[in-house]
Amino acid sequence: MSAGSLAELAGHPVYLQEAAELLYFTDIPRGAVVVALSRSGRSTEIVQLLAKAQASGATVIGITNVVDSPLARESAIALAISAKLDHAISVNTYSTLLIGAAALTSSVTTDFSAVAPLLLHAVREAGQRLESWQAQIKESSWPIGGAPYYFLGRGGSLGSCHEGRLLWEEGVKMPATAMSSSNFRHGPQEIVRQGMRFCIWIDQSRMRDEDLAVAHDLRILGASVMLIGEKLAPDAADLVCQLPNSPPGWQFVIDVLPVQIAAEHLSRSVGVDCDSFRVCSYVVEDEHGLLRKRTGAGQDRPPKS
Repeated sequence: MSAGSLAELAGHPVYLQEAAELLYFTDIPRGAVVVALSRSGRSTEIVQLLAKAQASGATVIGITNVVDSPLARESAIALAISAKLDHAISVNTYSTLLIGAAALTSSVTTDFSAVAPLLLHAVREAGQRLESWQAQIKESSWPIGGAPYYFLGRGGSLGSCHEGRLLWEEGVKMPATAMSSSNFRHGPQEIVRQGMRFCIWIDQSRMRDEDLAVAHDLRILGASVMLIGEKLAPDAADLVCQLPNSPPGWQFVIDVLPVQIAAEHLSRSVGVDCDSFRVCSYVVEDEHGLLRKRTGAGQDRPPKS
């Protein structure tokens, strides 16, 4: 989503598809370019997609963190980023795939060499703020167990928004919802009630006043709001995480960091292990059911008490 936003801003339309949807419910046009992203490079849908893309005459550019994975070996062009894999929940490997895909997009739409120094500076500045964000989140009443959580964003930050939702589901083991700030205003706001939690990403230049007004109104309606963005007033929300300046359109590289910290903090607060899976396998390599232990013929073995 974030890399795609760079292409869209530059007038280069792209299709964003979940791998299984592309595999089973889409005909790939002949001559298309498929950019496939996978942390492990061996998820079942990704592996099967390689054969489908080849049969359709598409060119596959694979971006993965595992150099010897099927995706890295069988792609026409492989961007294999030798980053250390996370124990379970993607944090480090999320950012490496994100930057790899965005750099690829930027190399087509603009001059990435001009962006890279500014981006490195923003990452260094963000690194220096990690401890202050941790302290803010620890002292804040925004992260709380049992509350409904909504994540709202726009543009490149919509990717961070959905990553925040996934962190809540994988790491905190708690349901969450993610959508664009605009979509939220077209009906879903009817769910707002006292005690709900919202995290809203504020863009560097677009729709700032409009989204700050949403945050203001949510607080009037009794919700608690976390804001992530540049040049925000300290009292604009219940929890405000100020971002350092980053290149225009590239805020998404660093604006995911505060919500990663918040997910870890909340998981500890509610007593769950954010670095392990209860149900999901580390890499999903089959397409049947949810439980990892199977007895064959589509039958699940009930877990032992």
